[in-house]
Amino acid sequence: MGRDLGPSCKKCRREGVKLFLKGARCESDKCAMERRPYAPGEHGRGRVRETEYLLQLREKQKAKRIYGVLERQFRRYYEKAARKPGITGENLLILLERRLDNVVYRAGFASSRSDARQLVRHGHVMVNGRKVNIPSYQVRVGDVVEIKEKSRDSQRVLQALRLWEGRPVVPWLRVDADKRRAEVIAEPKREDIDIPVKESLIVELYSK
Repeated sequence: MGRDLGPSCKKCRREGVKLFLKGARCESDKCAMERRPYAPGEHGRGRVRETEYLLQLREKQKAKRIYGVLERQFRRYYEKAARKPGITGENLLILLERRLDNVVYRAGFASSRSDARQLVRHGHVMVNGRKVNIPSYQVRVGDVVEIKEKSRDSQRVLQALRLWEGRPVVPWLRVDADKRRAEVIAEPKREDIDIPVKESLIVELYSK
């Protein structure tokens, strides 16, 4: 299974915005964007000519890095979104939001999407009472996602719950934090997706 093992903080600095890839660290003074808010590399502080292509590419890279998918998989998501009725860019983000690892993150059971992906891969997550270890699994309305009973009080889950305490939950999920349980009660909508990405630029990039 392919993974991007590059430094997470460099990805945020390259995109010029916090992507919240490292959970609690992103909320602290240790965040690289707080200490070095410029692109990595020898010429990171230099001026960059922002061409149309560069702007489109950066938006695609942001979306890929936020959700933790690689190029070929992201392209498949785009092709699937283009075949669905409606606005292609919105369809793309909705497909990415419906990933199981993202649902675990959105429910507050993991401090970052990469942590959520690891919880899923290691068999700590159940969907409708069955273990699912595929992070890209697409949840549907009515699905119940929960942490396995033996894993509910693990240090990683407890730390995530403390980090998320007091934050609003996305309106398409009903979460019972005490039972480590989340139910998908609606399809995600674009206004519910709070990521700093202009999806129309991604569509323009792939439409060339």
